[in-house]
Amino acid sequence: MPDLAASHRLRVGRYAEQNRIYLLTTNTFDREPAFKDFALGRLVVAQFRAAQEQGCANSLAWVVMPDHFHWLIELQQGSLSGLMQKAKSLCTKAVNLATDRKISLWQRGFHDRALRRDEDLVKLARYVVANPLRAGLVERLGDYPLWDAIWV
Repeated sequence: MPDLAASHRLRVGRYAEQNRIYLLTTNTFDREPAFKDFALGRLVVAQFRAAQEQGCANSLAWVVMPDHFHWLIELQQGSLSGLMQKAKSLCTKAVNLATDRKISLWQRGFHDRALRRDEDLVKLARYVVANPLRAGLVERLGDYPLWDAIWV
């Protein structure tokens, strides 16, 4: 069972600033590898793209792993909580429609990290998209289908 007190602590002191860069991470419910099915992973990617098209966030880099995602963004409008709630909700609806099931897809909450101005953004983006390599899912980055970065 998830530690609800810990989930609450994730939200304490969260502050979102427009035009600031954030690394967002969230896990699937019970770390279920829902996105081993790459077609379902593409539904998450569609929400990243929709957030950008709607002017909520500029996607700088992302990777959808079997049981979580990392999303490096520049927040444009709204809050991080609102962005993640909307993305997770729309992903869940799309996955449930595609699988003809009703499942809880995501764990509560998410992790965010605001980047300092002096951090090496490209280096962090490389770290994000290299996640499948470190996890042993592929031998070469180009072999994993669920990632992207604006520098590539």
